[in-house]
Amino acid sequence: MASLKQNVVSALCKHLSVDPSSFASDLGSDLKSLCTRILKSSQNGDANLNTDDLMKWIGFTESFLENSDDWSKSFKELNEELSTKSTLIGNGLKPSAADVIVFSAVHSSVIGLSTSDRAQLPHLLRWADYIHNKEDLGQLFEKLSLEKVQFAPPILKPVKKVEDSSAKKPVQEAKSNGKKAPQEAKEVKSNEKKTPPEAKEASSSETDSKVKKNADTKKKKVEEGQAKTEKKKPAEKEKDTKDEELSVSLLKIQIGRIRSARKHPSADSLLVEEIDVGEAKCRQVVSGLAKYCTPEELTNRLVVLITNVKPGKLRDMMSEGLVLCATNTDHTAVEPLIAPDGAKPGEYVTFAGHDGKPEEVLNPKKKQLDKITPHLFTDEACVATFKGVPFMTSSGPITSSFPKASIK
Repeated sequence: MASLKQNVVSALCKHLSVDPSSFASDLGSDLKSLCTRILKSSQNGDANLNTDDLMKWIGFTESFLENSDDWSKSFKELNEELSTKSTLIGNGLKPSAADVIVFSAVHSSVIGLSTSDRAQLPHLLRWADYIHNKEDLGQLFEKLSLEKVQFAPPILKPVKKVEDSSAKKPVQEAKSNGKKAPQEAKEVKSNEKKTPPEAKEASSSETDSKVKKNADTKKKKVEEGQAKTEKKKPAEKEKDTKDEELSVSLLKIQIGRIRSARKHPSADSLLVEEIDVGEAKCRQVVSGLAKYCTPEELTNRLVVLITNVKPGKLRDMMSEGLVLCATNTDHTAVEPLIAPDGAKPGEYVTFAGHDGKPEEVLNPKKKQLDKITPHLFTDEACVATFKGVPFMTSSGPITSSFPKASIK
């Protein structure tokens, strides 16, 4: 344990540009106190400690060091935590102090993993390789050997230039028969009859004619090229519009809290909910959950809903949103998606790589929702995704009780 604690001190001091020799006599202290002193001595001082997440991961590391031989449970927890993240804390652009502390404690155990164990912990291995290289820890820790898929760019085959053989055919046939081509024979005959000055004028005229012909040919090609470009533009625009319609960024997906729920007065399969989405008043939403949830179960529950669907009446009751629900594989159970603790009503759900501007109100005629919802599903870890990209909030991903479930 002492050597592992030394690893933590060395790596954290390197990360914070602090002299590790100043803490050599503190190795007998508990890890939390030791890390706290190192963080306070850095340039940012107490600001480094102003996060509950950092304290959480220092506690995780301390627990791991006490039971490093029993790494299985800790590694599974880490692997699950990193399934939707690049780093333990922050936006993933650079490692945090928590990443360095945890990495330096688990490194020796990660190095010793068998091939079968590595196959079960892909996110942990990807993270460890990233931290090791990003922090340049090669002098402190042995490099983690990973088999990475190499990208092989496609080899472009040279395109052969196709020549117009029909234009050369009469000339070639004439030459093979020992005769001049019709045009050549005509020109020669004409020049034989003319006096030298006349022949000179004819030659000049022929040159001018050829130049004019070449210019006309080039002009024609340019015009044809412009025509082709103009024809392509509408197709490209149509493709861009199609891709845009399929983007989840068109949807306004927000966190809401159901303040009250009641049965629909004229439809046994419907419930009417009053949902707080951070606006001046609650939105009334009608959903087909009566067979799966009671009004009491839904009251005060956080839900995920689309708020830019066109308002409309369902059995004479106005509905101003669509609560997103997951359906299990045999379609026998339905439940609203689960928002993480700490998510706030009105908060927007985000998707990495999909930063477009949402529609104010979806156009039913474009059937945008019908094109997007087939790509909404939960993964094996029960995380809600769009084409595999997690639904994210400031407090973590949106989830469900059902793995590999469709979302509507």
